[in-house]
Amino acid sequence: MLVPTAFAADHDPVVKAQLDAKGTPYSVDDDGDFQITVNVGDGRTQLVWVRSAVESTSHHKVREIWSPGYRSETGNFSAAIANDLLERSNLLKLGSWVKQDDVAMLVLKIPADANADALDEAIDLAAAAADAVERELLGSDDL
Repeated sequence: MLVPTAFAADHDPVVKAQLDAKGTPYSVDDDGDFQITVNVGDGRTQLVWVRSAVESTSHHKVREIWSPGYRSETGNFSAAIANDLLERSNLLKLGSWVKQDDVAMLVLKIPADANADALDEAIDLAAAAADAVERELLGSDDL
């Protein structure tokens, strides 16, 4: 099991314990988020981040899981790519596609108090969906 020797400030100890309990290898980035490289089969991998920060409203607290699926060379998405991502978002059980600079990022939002099994499932769902977009739209395995 890969456990970083030093943690960035403000990483979530609950997420750390959940990932450790599931035997999920990870590193913690400078923002305190957990970076995971998921094996998605056929020799492919997919980057996933579990955010340490919890987003909240008056009645909800959610944790975000991010995975990149598309990168534009120009910074802009064509109408065809944008529409494709919107259509894919409509089919997802959890999450949706967002534009973050030149990257299409799949963002899943789960209850902040989700257990280790729910977090693990969300990580796998994010990785599979983002890898499918990368494979189909870019034909690469770089994200």
